[in-house]
Amino acid sequence: MPTTPPPPEPRSAVRTLLRLWPYVRPVRARLFTAAFIAILASCIGLVIPLVLKWMVDGPIADRDPAGVWLGALYLLLLGLAEALLFGFRRWLVARPLSHVEAEMRADLYRHLQRLPVAFHDRWPSGQLLSRATTDLMLLRMFLAFPLTFLLVNGVTILVGVIIMLVQDWTLGLVILIPAVPVLITCVVFEKRYSGAARRAQDQVGDLTTVVEESVLGIRIIKGFGRHRSQARAFRELSGRLRGTELHKARLLATILGVIVTLPELAIGAALVLGAVQVADGSLSAGTLVAFLSTALALRWPVDSIGFLLAMSQEAATATERYFEVMDAEPESGVRGGGVRSPGLRGAAAPTLPHSPLRSGGGTPIAHGGTSQAVQALGEARLPAVAEGLVFEDVSFRYPDAPPDSLPVLDRIDLHVRRGESLALVGATGSGKTTLTALVPRLHEVTSGRITLDGKDITEMSREELRSRVAVAFEEPTLFSASVGENVLMGGGAGADDLGRALAVAQADFAHALPQGVDTQVGEQGLSLSGGQRQRLALARAVVGRPDFLVLDDPLSALDVHTEAAVEAALRRVLADTTALIVAHRPSTVLLADRVALLSGGRITAVGTHHELLRSNPEYAHLMSGDPAGEQEYQR
Repeated sequence: MPTTPPPPEPRSAVRTLLRLWPYVRPVRARLFTAAFIAILASCIGLVIPLVLKWMVDGPIADRDPAGVWLGALYLLLLGLAEALLFGFRRWLVARPLSHVEAEMRADLYRHLQRLPVAFHDRWPSGQLLSRATTDLMLLRMFLAFPLTFLLVNGVTILVGVIIMLVQDWTLGLVILIPAVPVLITCVVFEKRYSGAARRAQDQVGDLTTVVEESVLGIRIIKGFGRHRSQARAFRELSGRLRGTELHKARLLATILGVIVTLPELAIGAALVLGAVQVADGSLSAGTLVAFLSTALALRWPVDSIGFLLAMSQEAATATERYFEVMDAEPESGVRGGGVRSPGLRGAAAPTLPHSPLRSGGGTPIAHGGTSQAVQALGEARLPAVAEGLVFEDVSFRYPDAPPDSLPVLDRIDLHVRRGESLALVGATGSGKTTLTALVPRLHEVTSGRITLDGKDITEMSREELRSRVAVAFEEPTLFSASVGENVLMGGGAGADDLGRALAVAQADFAHALPQGVDTQVGEQGLSLSGGQRQRLALARAVVGRPDFLVLDDPLSALDVHTEAAVEAALRRVLADTTALIVAHRPSTVLLADRVALLSGGRITAVGTHHELLRSNPEYAHLMSGDPAGEQEYQR
């Protein structure tokens, strides 16, 4: 299973959350308006204690029923205004924040499509799914509530403290005593909770990966009776996540205990001191009521600090995880210039335009010893412009491979002439699939160049390149769509092209499905057999009538009779197409005009099937299916 790269060095939550500004900026007017309305509503709530003071020291002390009813009316109107303003605030932020979440999710999806295959090889799909779902939900919740109320509650506490100090500065100082320990607790909590939040969100991604793999691999799990071992793996990950969540809960309980207890003690002390002052006549009862009412009104803003900080830390972690993906470098575009990067092993040898390997004529290279063949290939060079598909001094090493490791492909020189089909044969692990992945630029060559009709593929946009090159992989992938939609992903203009492609791939079974070509094939196409999926993948490759066709063992899942029918139809397609075909069986090899033998990351021989059978022992062993011979030549 791919492993997620380690998280970057931690940085402040504020700096991390500021990266959301480009998404928030379009809706900033409504968010600022909503924040202002929330501040106004909170300040209205702080007016209520002042009305109570007026009532206690006025109508109640004077036994004036009319004044009491008037005060009650004021309190009712203030409460109603506060409720309406808070409701209006929620209405203001609902639509724009849903838009922000949708935009971020759309940007993430688009970016994932542009990232190189090497990125997806490293990252588990569950980690990407959790970033696109759970993390973005956390960010929407943060923008809707904690972001606003950290500001609103801060202003409310400040205004409330000023009101209390104006009422009686001695009682106000008593209330302020817990401020220092509360601030210290918040700083410590922020540091500890940040690490726990990051760990929990990564564990959610790991758990998502396990669930996804278990669902997609349910046939394997059931077929081998591995449901207990998978359940144990799930329980282990679930237990780790539970432990992390409990750790977060303990941290949150600690800060809430401090934040709630200390202010309550301060309010109790202020109540005792205020009662003494009222008894002495130095403080009016209305002032004490107003002071205590203001202090109690500040309980919610103070008590909420803990979970607002917790939600902010989780949002900062979600932002960090989101931008870990967004910061990944997408596939490079058109390089321009057409200048080859230097080879892995030094300068290129002199050009020999009439090399039989390049022109396709003459006698193919025999297996007279690997070193002699490699030397001959290294000396052969291409003409300046060649039609068809040309690999010129191509070497490739995976981006995350150790610097001192040998390249997967080493100085590949190969020419597939225009209109020609060439079979690529080699032992398992020789680099055949990697070589074919270089043509549509699923991977970038480490050095050398690949040209189509004389034009370097790095000088083309990916859209242009992939409109000219079609691929069919050994493991066909189908999407949760109809048969027709899956096939027409390869191009084509409608029913005629679809019918022709299905006929070439001998996929006429599609017409017999319940809804014909409109039948939904289900996730991964698992409702179809392996051979049916492979034929639909082949139909997808040929439907757009591409100039160049790259087929990675496209017939491996077919029975001999279907294979023969597909080969007969495919020959007509290959007659007008330049094709590179990875082959393991003689029947597939015979589709091609010529054969290239790939051994140890190098092209060691090129010729027709019969020529190589006679002159190349390694090729003869591969075609005979002798495993001992294959292992000998791998060594």
